Amino acid sequence: MSEPGPRFDAVVLAGGRSSRLGGVPKAGLLLDGETLLHRTCAVLDQAARIVVVGPVPGGIAASLPGTPSFVREEPPFAGPAAAVVAGFAALDPGRSPWCAVVACDMPRLGELLPLLLAEASADTRASLVAVDDGRDQPLAALYRSADLAASIGAVLARGSADNLSMRSLLATVRSRPVPVPRGTTYDVDTWNDARALGVDVP
Repeated sequence: MSEPGPRFDAVVLAGGRSSRLGGVPKAGLLLDGETLLHRTCAVLDQAARIVVVGPVPGGIAASLPGTPSFVREEPPFAGPAAAVVAGFAALDPGRSPWCAVVACDMPRLGELLPLLLAEASADTRASLVAVDDGRDQPLAALYRSADLAASIGAVLARGSADNLSMRSLLATVRSRPVPVPRGTTYDVDTWNDARALGVDVP
């Protein structure tokens, strides 16, 4: 019998403008008959709580795996850092020791998440950020909640997270890179990306 993994919550970013997709919401794109948001929540179904930062999808919210709650960053479209802040705040009180932060449009998250959780089981001293093809991916990461809370608190003490870079938001978070198989963090920014990842194109 396998040992239980580390207890974690999850923040899913699903509220961008999708400007390079003509405004088509990424969360509702289909892969093998399921929306990307549904697939993401299914991968995260072991999370203690899931918070989706984005609009509530009409007609399917109640059927999503993990029964996620929904919040919006204020103002909407204030960037990924502001979305992380809003999602993480919704987990208070009673946060888990770890918090997965992911984008909703990574079809290979199911290959990626177990690698991060295994690393967290082996080493609890630092947050874990996926490195794909040599690039850090802060929206494919497992953060120590205490460190993320401290970094967010420091940012908000100085002002707002609106349009802040993720690098600035995470400046004080001690993290360790976790190399992952190439392509496991690829997301859907353009219709060419969608085709390459097998996502249905209207």
